[in-house]
Amino acid sequence: MITTPAMPKASKRRRKTRTPNVNHRPPVIASKLKVTEIDLTPGKEHMACPDCSTWVPITGMLGTPKLVPHHTGRAKAAERRRCTAGSNRQITIDVQADAVRTQLVEGAPTAASRRATKVLPKPKVKPAPAASQIKPAPLSAEQVRRVFRQHQQQCLACKGEVKNRDGQLLPCPDGERLAVTFLRLLRQEPKRQAVREFFARERRRFDRQYAATAPVKRASEWAAVQVRVSDADAARKVLPRGDRPADGPSLPQEPQDVEAYDRRQAELGRHARTGRPAEEAPAQPECANCGTTELNFVRAAAAGWRQVLRRTYCSRCADRFPNWMRTQF
Repeated sequence: MITTPAMPKASKRRRKTRTPNVNHRPPVIASKLKVTEIDLTPGKEHMACPDCSTWVPITGMLGTPKLVPHHTGRAKAAERRRCTAGSNRQITIDVQADAVRTQLVEGAPTAASRRATKVLPKPKVKPAPAASQIKPAPLSAEQVRRVFRQHQQQCLACKGEVKNRDGQLLPCPDGERLAVTFLRLLRQEPKRQAVREFFARERRRFDRQYAATAPVKRASEWAAVQVRVSDADAARKVLPRGDRPADGPSLPQEPQDVEAYDRRQAELGRHARTGRPAEEAPAQPECANCGTTELNFVRAAAAGWRQVLRRTYCSRCADRFPNWMRTQF
């Protein structure tokens, strides 16, 4: 039995090492690293290796700080391959642990603000009506009075605080226009009220008249409908079976010329039994319903003959079928 040796995995990185080996490459400056690439928590100093981007413990913090020998992959999971360029590399700690922690805390809100926010649907707003569709609202004396009072409270000219060079008070054209409009509407209010009452009385009178005439109108409409329904029933009873009560020609259920139809069917059956080719069939077309014949198919096509369900019909018999069933030769 042949056993396959297991592939060696990356070993666990020791936090403290007692090796005097030092990497010949220049040391890594801690102040030039990003805040997210180094952790100077006392007793848990770690740093991302600049060569393999693997988080590696820092040893020798009291003497010569350097990265511990490590593999490039994750411990106990990845392939066992030593990071030769980054192992035992010296580190120059020129920053304080508190400063690194402060920068990391201050950068967290900035990173959170860069994240995509939830997309909120825009409210559906109805399109604004055209200028010809806008109906102006009628003004009332009370509305103009409220606008006038609000204008007086905000306008300095209406309060008497604006003067010219001669010391005379300057009038306010807006306040004067609102006052004139208010007085005009106040004089017209009795007439407007009378017009509104007149239209209200007419509306009530129309509603009463409509309610009184509605039953009579409904009865007359129903009587007219009953007459049309009875006429349609009578016309339907007069028509033979298979016909339709319409303006167009009816569709017969049985052939009009039974003898010609039987003769045609017998001839078609004889052709099917003898197996004669199509060129030996009779050259004169014959209507499958009425038995009418034509000299040839060219004259039949010119006369409006059509094929319905692979049968030949003259123009009169073919018109009784719908258009989607009729095909030309």
